[in-house]
Amino acid sequence: MAQTKYKTSPVSTTKMPAGIPYIVGNEAAERFSFYGMRGILVVFMTKYILNASGEPDYMSKGDASAIFHLFVAAAYFFPLLGSLLSDVLWGKYKTILVLSIVYCLGHLALAIDVTRTGLYLGLILISIGAGGIKPCVSAHVGDQFGNGNKHLLSKVFGWFYLAINLGAFFSSLLIPEVLRTYGPHYAFGVPGLLMFIATILFWMGRNKFVHIPPSGWEKFRKETFGKEGLQALLNLSVLYYVFLPVFWALFDQTGSSWVLQGLQMNSSEFAGFELTAAKVQAFNPLFILILVPTFSYVVYPMIDKVFPLTPLRKISIGFFLAAASFAISALIQIQIDANPTNPPHLLWQAVPYLVLTAGEVMVSITCLEFSYTQAPKSMKSFIMSLYFLSVTVGNLLTAGVNKFNIIDKEISYLEGADYFWFFSGIMFVAAVLFIFVAKHYRGKTYIQGDESDTSLAQEEGVQ
Repeated sequence: MAQTKYKTSPVSTTKMPAGIPYIVGNEAAERFSFYGMRGILVVFMTKYILNASGEPDYMSKGDASAIFHLFVAAAYFFPLLGSLLSDVLWGKYKTILVLSIVYCLGHLALAIDVTRTGLYLGLILISIGAGGIKPCVSAHVGDQFGNGNKHLLSKVFGWFYLAINLGAFFSSLLIPEVLRTYGPHYAFGVPGLLMFIATILFWMGRNKFVHIPPSGWEKFRKETFGKEGLQALLNLSVLYYVFLPVFWALFDQTGSSWVLQGLQMNSSEFAGFELTAAKVQAFNPLFILILVPTFSYVVYPMIDKVFPLTPLRKISIGFFLAAASFAISALIQIQIDANPTNPPHLLWQAVPYLVLTAGEVMVSITCLEFSYTQAPKSMKSFIMSLYFLSVTVGNLLTAGVNKFNIIDKEISYLEGADYFWFFSGIMFVAAVLFIFVAKHYRGKTYIQGDESDTSLAQEEGVQ
């Protein structure tokens, strides 16, 4: 449909934009589908995958971990494709709708074919679809706001993140159980159904959304490679490609090394509830649902009374928390290795999950809003894609460490707790260095509908 049939600029209002419920609902269903599929990948590859003859074709833990991180890396690389389609050619709405269909086809491939062929085809399509829509959805949220209601932007990005984790929480509990009870066809089929529902929800909101038109190549080129565009890219590139990748290298191991650690732990019932290494991943979205409002209404106001809590200070604190979470994982691994016949219970993983999730709240949510506001108007999706590309770099870092780490199938350089200490150490070093870099950051904010861009040099810096 022609973009001119829709609103092309934010409505002048102090209220919440009408399209927000459709975006938040879409995001909850889409994240259910992604995290449901993602959460069982390592278990599927090591315990369920078959060959063309229907016989077991299980992968080693190292191979499964490497494929997992390469998939996540791809899913956070394709935002570049989606951002260019969005900002230059199609606009955000059309880009999200078309790539959502590709996303659904990826789930269908995984659900139908449980061999390596189906796995690779499904992961390629999902990485294109999920990755392609990612920067567009985040930027589409911000596009709904003008100068009159931009004060609600932080609140909505919080809701947006809550929707992500609401979907992730339920899928982390449900999909591993579906896999165990009904097998991989249904376990991959249910997330596919939720992605289809997410696509329908987004389409239903088409007449409520503000549809910012694509800028076209010429305007995009001039703004991106003009003085302000290059300054924004330079400002953010150090954060995106030096520091954030280390954080994501740790964070995304909740789907690999932490799952593999959980398989070594005691998974007996607790209070009548059966835990598994895959189900434990539900701690992350559960803690998000608790911590987002707690931080917004309790923790941040308390810290603000001691010192001004700028975005970059939040990110800095989050880095230190991530380092601490892997130190705790190392201590758990020491206990496992000391007594493999009577290892600690899986519930102990709740402790590093709580600390890492607190770090995520301070890093990820802050970076979503910070990236949007720091991006010039015609390159919103593009800047968001560069932020998501930091996740690709982080997962390539983890995959590279795992590849280098393996001497042969039985021996590795970083055995047991040393593996977790290594990642804790590099995150701690990055956190210390970031303090000095953040002090010199100077930025500028850009909001749709606001013709006078406001300098935030002092406000955004960490003094």
